[in-house]
Amino acid sequence: MSAPRLEINLQKLHHNARTLVKRLAGQGIAVTGVSKATLGMFEIVHTWLGAGVGSIGESRIETIEALVRSGITVPLLLVRSPMLSQVDRVVASASISCNTDLGVLNALAAAAKQQGRRHGVLLMVELGDLREGILPADLESVAQQILAMANLQLMGIGTNLGCQNGIAPDAQNMGDLSRLTTALEQRFHLTLPWCSGGNSANLPWLAAGGDPARINHLRLGEALLLGREPLHRTAIPGLHTDAISLVAEVIEATHKPSQPWGERGRTSFEGSPSAPRREGSSQRVQRALLALGEQDVDPAGLIPPRGTVIRGASSDHLVVESPGQLLAVGDEQRYQLSYSALLRAMTSPFVDRCLVDGSSIAPSARCR
Repeated sequence: MSAPRLEINLQKLHHNARTLVKRLAGQGIAVTGVSKATLGMFEIVHTWLGAGVGSIGESRIETIEALVRSGITVPLLLVRSPMLSQVDRVVASASISCNTDLGVLNALAAAAKQQGRRHGVLLMVELGDLREGILPADLESVAQQILAMANLQLMGIGTNLGCQNGIAPDAQNMGDLSRLTTALEQRFHLTLPWCSGGNSANLPWLAAGGDPARINHLRLGEALLLGREPLHRTAIPGLHTDAISLVAEVIEATHKPSQPWGERGRTSFEGSPSAPRREGSSQRVQRALLALGEQDVDPAGLIPPRGTVIRGASSDHLVVESPGQLLAVGDEQRYQLSYSALLRAMTSPFVDRCLVDGSSIAPSARCR
């Protein structure tokens, strides 16, 4: 079997999705499955839909177009604000898009009119994380202009927390979102289908008894794929954290000094993980190289097997020490992944994707 490879357990992914869909439905919250970390991998999207996920979110219009071509018919949400240069494609393939800019909204309306379509708009509101979002004071004015555009449908408002500055959802900001939703409905005498509270970062707050109030929609990726919440990387009770793992092959295994020697300068990847330095370079340790590097994965997001320590990474090598395990050339090691590591591994053309049933590789056109 080729390595490196992502092994994807669809049964565990189905369990995660079904568990969260049922759990959130009890609070009146629907789920959009955000598949951007998987590049919209059809098998995963199909699994989510079978588990009750009602819509799919993607950040690239190219992936949404591929999902349309593959036969996906549920609503497709572009979770990143559209590029002005792509509004025609967005209207043609995406059911709804997240938006913050009036110039883009006018272009979407014109494209929708030309195509004889009506395009859904989710207005994103800035509530503290300082990524995308309209300031609350400007929301009513923007909504009023959208409502005057015949070819756009205001689907609701949403916010995004946790991704830029790690701001956590709480009673204050989630309460603000609910109040803004109610205020828009009262001002314009309408009912907004979505009050979109955010992403997987919302789950700990809800689990701790947070009142969703008007929030009836979440956009989930990390929780569905990895069974974790992003703010503290803690496992979500009842979910699998190992539905996707990364397998890499050992290409060198030997005993070497524990410290480098010679004059030191900078490295190409100074952000790569490295364990604390030891005193004394005479100590020899078992060190191995794996055929995996920065070009394939975010090494800082790898969780090694027990007894293995990651010492560093370059573009195409992962350096590990495994004092409790004798590794040999040709051996394989299995790593769990953070969201950033999964995202980069899925993007790399050098990492294969294989579907597994927990004990063996299942036939798949994606397993090369």
